[in-house]
Amino acid sequence: MKKPRRDPAASSHNLVLSTERADGRKQIAEAKLLRFPNRTTHRRYIIDMSSPEFTCICPVSGFPDFATIHIHYVPKDWCVELKSLKLFINQFRDQGIYHEDVTNKIMDELVALLDPWEMKVVADFMVRGNIKTIISANHVHKKTGSERWLVKAL
Repeated sequence: MKKPRRDPAASSHNLVLSTERADGRKQIAEAKLLRFPNRTTHRRYIIDMSSPEFTCICPVSGFPDFATIHIHYVPKDWCVELKSLKLFINQFRDQGIYHEDVTNKIMDELVALLDPWEMKVVADFMVRGNIKTIISANHVHKKTGSERWLVKAL
């Protein structure tokens, strides 16, 4: 193990920087969405999640876009594992991708993984060029019938 070194540019003599660090970029690049069994399949319920620090790159300007991603779903047999979801969402940080495409990509990946009764993904982007963009994508399982939970709840 390497000995921590003092940063000569630091204004505080108490600041110690380590030459070793967890490689977060590697974890993000290698991340795979994971799932676990829904243990309450006898009841339909809604899971709401938000990722308020989403970023991607505008494919036209090259500037970063910032958004809050909201994911709402009614699980069928599976639930998404949260750490894997966080890492998956962080994979878009350096990608040039349109708002509409990233919203639908997140939806498609989660639907393929979970096969939920219903799902809604909302990407609420920060204002760019005086325009506020909110993209919503919806999915309803083909066996849901007329019983819709997310439409009533949201």
